[in-house]
Amino acid sequence: MEKLSVVVVLSILVAVYADTPANCTYEDVRGTWVFSVGPRGYTRTLNCSSFSTGEETYEVTFDFPALAVDQYGNEGFWTLIYNQGFEFVIAGRKYFVFSKYETSGSKVTSICDQTMPGWSHDVFDRDWSCIIGKKSTPVPSKTYEDPLAKRDLTHKYRSDLDLIKKINSMQSSWKAQVYKDHEQYTVEEMINRAGGPRSRIFSRPHPAPVTESVARVARQLPDSFDWRNVDGVNYVSPIRNQGGCGSCYAFASMALNEARVNIMNNNTVNPVFSPQDIVECSEYSQGCAGGFPYLIGGKYAEDFGLVGEDCNPYKGKDGSCSTLQSCGRRYSTRYEYIGGYYGACNEELMRIALVKNGPVAVGFEVYKDFEAYKGGIYHFTGVTGSYNPFEITNHAVLVVGYGADQKTGEKFWSVKNSWGEKWGEDGYFRIRRGTDECGIESLAVQSFPIM
Repeated sequence: MEKLSVVVVLSILVAVYADTPANCTYEDVRGTWVFSVGPRGYTRTLNCSSFSTGEETYEVTFDFPALAVDQYGNEGFWTLIYNQGFEFVIAGRKYFVFSKYETSGSKVTSICDQTMPGWSHDVFDRDWSCIIGKKSTPVPSKTYEDPLAKRDLTHKYRSDLDLIKKINSMQSSWKAQVYKDHEQYTVEEMINRAGGPRSRIFSRPHPAPVTESVARVARQLPDSFDWRNVDGVNYVSPIRNQGGCGSCYAFASMALNEARVNIMNNNTVNPVFSPQDIVECSEYSQGCAGGFPYLIGGKYAEDFGLVGEDCNPYKGKDGSCSTLQSCGRRYSTRYEYIGGYYGACNEELMRIALVKNGPVAVGFEVYKDFEAYKGGIYHFTGVTGSYNPFEITNHAVLVVGYGADQKTGEKFWSVKNSWGEKWGEDGYFRIRRGTDECGIESLAVQSFPIM
């Protein structure tokens, strides 16, 4: 009966959290918070959307870099989750909240000293309750104009031939080309393909310094590595196409778990998980408006589990939860930002995690020139073009390997995209490594499937 309830409740919650444009920073959250906690004893079907006050209060202080201490002196862990909210684990329980925001027309106000109603449960996903929080010291609200709100995004996308020519004439690291397939989409759909309007991270962290102990481990790694060819064996699932829905976070998250299951069982079973289940049923993401791998490939996979593609085939559009109620779910655990918390990632830690555990999901800033990528080692050229003014987004993809160009020595990551096999290098692209190109080395995520 629990599976039936999960489907019903998730379809309700998607309507509540279908849009989270909050923009809160590490320093906004760091400090002492008081949480109102509702009664315990519920299952994961608990609907917290209307929760406002509970039967007890719980005070927690979040300190640098990831220390949480409650009112009783218990120590635990916390991490910011992009600019959307935060999670903490202390005294055997997990707590997750989105930061509060308000919208008025095209204006978005982030209220970073308060949260939306969130969820708490023990570390075994039992004993659920609702929570809501407020910081002890006020944080000034931040209002910004939604750059897409007043623009007509319904017209068809146009390829920019001048942009292609500029890219190819000004550098030789990578090549651009016109993709006629892009012209089937509207401008809004092209923005969705690159991450969606709600995926933007306004202040992403820089890669963390590399410690000597990490550098020592990294020096033992091979000069190049790729999970598509480990002694002739490919552990990465096939390229897919997300279409005009901003579901890259779901595809990257499913691809992360697919590859790691393949590695763990030596390709005995090759699951294909359902991104549509995420788009329709996850209260931790924003459907076709965007989302983030930490909350899907990790938290959703642990709290609710993933289903196979046949349980909810991909439609590429929002809707009520239509996942087959009879389908079982496969779970993951130990989800984390590479390095352990938000802001702890760097190139060497990514390489170590990649080789040791499997592909890692990343988010990076997508500029207009990236759409035209044909092959080579991508870097942002600075060319933005004149057609279809483009808003920078945060695109989620899967890093499957790394290496260096044999002629130039330029280092790169090998990355799986979700724009179909006809785009890029058979659906993949390479991007500069070691320079945090477009922020790709700042927010890598991994999780561990449960076999």
